[in-house]
Amino acid sequence: VLFRSTMVVGDPAMRSALEVIDRVAASCCTVLVTGESGTGKELAVAALHDASPRREAPLVAVNCGAIPENLVENELFGHARGAFTGAATARAGLVASAEGGTLFLDEVGELPLSVQVKLLRLLQAHEYTVVGESRTTKADVRIVAATHRDLGAEVRAGRFREDLYFRLNVIHVELPALRNRRQDIRPLAQYFLRHCAERVGCRDVRAFTD
Repeated sequence: VLFRSTMVVGDPAMRSALEVIDRVAASCCTVLVTGESGTGKELAVAALHDASPRREAPLVAVNCGAIPENLVENELFGHARGAFTGAATARAGLVASAEGGTLFLDEVGELPLSVQVKLLRLLQAHEYTVVGESRTTKADVRIVAATHRDLGAEVRAGRFREDLYFRLNVIHVELPALRNRRQDIRPLAQYFLRHCAERVGCRDVRAFTD
């Protein structure tokens, strides 16, 4: 069993997924990580960032599904002073915060279509427009996205742009569900037992009964 940061990996399918991450970490290509909730997508993205030349720059994670639709563009790209009522000062967005590093768009399938076209521009031209400004801003960020949705099905349903899907899906990493990697259950349980025991100071707790 291989311990990678906080990832416990023994299953061949999970090892294969992480080997892909290792191979592409040094490149600047976009990576799409898919898998059910709880399969370790965020940990896989952190491993990708840590193995990349951008490791000393920020890794900025954005939960696209947790931002209200009317605020997504503002959160990603920031706003200029006076861009809207209450914008007394300019504010940098998350893209600017990730400059030189990695921007992780978690649950990218939740982005509204109006923002998808602007994300496409960021991927294609490496530039974006701050809300309330007309000039464009150059960006040096690596985009990594994750979703539990079937984006191909979302494209067919008209809820996700096909051109954006192809731009995001340059390298696809699929993480298997735990029920399909049952050999990892015991090592995972032991890892969390040790972690929790150390955190609360129960050093006499060492193992589970069968």
